[in-house]
Parts: sequence; C-alpha cells; structure tokens
Amino acid sequence: MRLDEQKEMRELPFFATSHPEKVEGLLRSSFLQRFPAHVELVREGEPADFLHLVVDGKVEVFSRYGNRETTIAILTRHDSFILAAVLTDRPYLKSVRALTSSRILMMPAELVRSTVESDPGFAYTLMMELARSYRNVVKELKNQKLRSSLERLAAWLIRTDAELGGTGRFELPYEKKVLAARIGVAPEVLSRGFRSLVAYKVFVVGKVISIGDREALEKLAGTNHLIDDPNV
Repeated sequence: MRLDEQKEMRELPFFATSHPEKVEGLLRSSFLQRFPAHVELVREGEPADFLHLVVDGKVEVFSRYGNRETTIAILTRHDSFILAAVLTDRPYLKSVRALTSSRILMMPAELVRSTVESDPGFAYTLMMELARSYRNVVKELKNQKLRSSLERLAAWLIRTDAELGGTGRFELPYEKKVLAARIGVAPEVLSRGFRSLVAYKVFVVGKVISIGDREALEKLAGTNHLIDDPNV
C-alpha cells in the first residue's frame, strides 16, 4: 500500500478509536485493492484469511444452497465483512461479491486478532461492529417473518428513497434480480409486486422509481422504527 493510501486509511472512521501505532502496524501488512463489479471477494466455506472493509463502492453478501441463492445484505462505504469469522478463526458462512467497482481494504485475520488483544480502542470498534451486525440481523429476521412480500417491497422503497434524498424519485441502486433476492422473493414475484404497487401510485420506468403517495406506501408497509430505522 502506498504512503498516501495509508494516510487515507488512517483517517477512516473504522480506526477512530484505535492507537495510532497499532493502526500503522495493521496497515503496513494490509492490502488496498480495487475490484470490478461481479468479482467474488469471499466464498463461504473457505478460511477467513482477511477482514474486509469497503472503502468505496457497494458489495453483496449472499449464500448458496444447491441451485438456490439468496442475498443476505448489501454493504456500502465503511462497512466491514465478515468479522465474526475472522475473530473466531472459522470458515466464512457467507459469500461476498462486488456489485459495483469497489475499493476494499483487506486486513490479515491473524493480525486483526492480535491487534484486538493489544489495543482496547480497536477491540471497542470491533465490538460495536459485531453489535451493529447482530441488530441488523434481528431487524431483517423481523422484516422477513412479520411482513408479506409486498409489505417488504414497500418498506424497502420507503427506506431507499430516504437514503437517496427523500425526493420520491430515485434510480434502482442495483439490478432487479438482486433486489428480489434482497427482499426474499423470486424475480417474477417482484414484478407482480411492482404491478400491485401501481394502486399506491408507485411507478417504475426502466430503473427509475417514482413514489406518488408516500403516506399510502408507509401504511401498506406498516413502517416500524424498530425494523426500518438504521439508527436504532
């Protein structure tokens, strides 16, 4: 990693509570790489050799079983993966691939574990990362168990519109087949869902989505801050 890249990495929020000398040691042995879209970064079942941090771009966390595949999460700037496997020195339970061209910081797993033991500030950051990940899993489990597919789609639209500025009009941030997997439905079910949402003044033209009646859509989704608010 070049010196200017190391300087950029030191300023990431991920290292805000870490001891500077420990960060230096970690970065000297780490790699900063840019991956094109669709490249598989982590494969489930393989040893957890690195802790990955998304510096910029977007990645998809997914899993396969037989001939089936599902999206577990979409990660963006400053999100890490897959921390639990790294800390326990066990195989990855999920796979990850780049959705867009992405810069990824790759920190050797063994060095991450030794830094946790010697730097309380770094340990605190990873503890908070694990807590955040756990809460996101609980929210997603509630979302999948308590809502119908149409309600999940409505909730996703409301949340994504808010993340992209809240204008009521935005472009799909990834392919429709990824969205279908993200909300836990087959692509044809997603298509039927969008057709059903026309009655709620949701219109899709190509990749552009327009929300004409936010209140009606929120009522359909049953918006709940304990599921939908990323800050809770």
